[in-house]
Amino acid sequence: MPYRRPGLRTPVALIVFAFTAVTAFVFVNVVDPYSGATAMPYFQLEARYSAHEMQTVQVAGGFDLAVTRDGFTVEDPPPPPPPPPPPPPVEETVYNAPAAASPDPGSAQAYAHGAVLARGWGEGDFSCLVALWNRESGWNVNAMNPSSGAYGIPQSLPGNKMSSAGSDWETNAATQVEWGLGYIQNRYGSPCGAWGHSESNGWY
Repeated sequence: MPYRRPGLRTPVALIVFAFTAVTAFVFVNVVDPYSGATAMPYFQLEARYSAHEMQTVQVAGGFDLAVTRDGFTVEDPPPPPPPPPPPPPVEETVYNAPAAASPDPGSAQAYAHGAVLARGWGEGDFSCLVALWNRESGWNVNAMNPSSGAYGIPQSLPGNKMSSAGSDWETNAATQVEWGLGYIQNRYGSPCGAWGHSESNGWY
């Protein structure tokens, strides 16, 4: 017999082995086509319960379990109470002076009467002005208060304040009246306002 190296197979045996391996591989893929598949990254398990499924509880013992909640109602809050009525307005005391007589033409009062009307005030304010300066100076252009030094018809303190209305403030009644009416308007609003302050406090 010719010598055969141990471990070597005949060509026929190799052919049979290869055929058997190929047949087995094909048979496995035909029977189970997913055997060689790999998992995909987006593969997900199907959810067992849907989002709208209701869970149930079973209680042993053959009786029903009833669950109740306390009842309640929701009511609108009561409307807020109405605001309190506003307090009644405080009535201011109105000081009216006796009606003044018609002034003598060319007098200091005659000039003051025209100046009062020119500022938009009425006869009532002229009467208040006459009463006020009757009390203060008697409408004397040279009147001086010996204790305070106030001077002139409107009793300016000091007297030289009236220089803003004219350099002849010491002797001119018209200059003193114009300054006095400006002072009254700026501080009291009107001659009757100044007269009311004088009635309440004794000065203006």
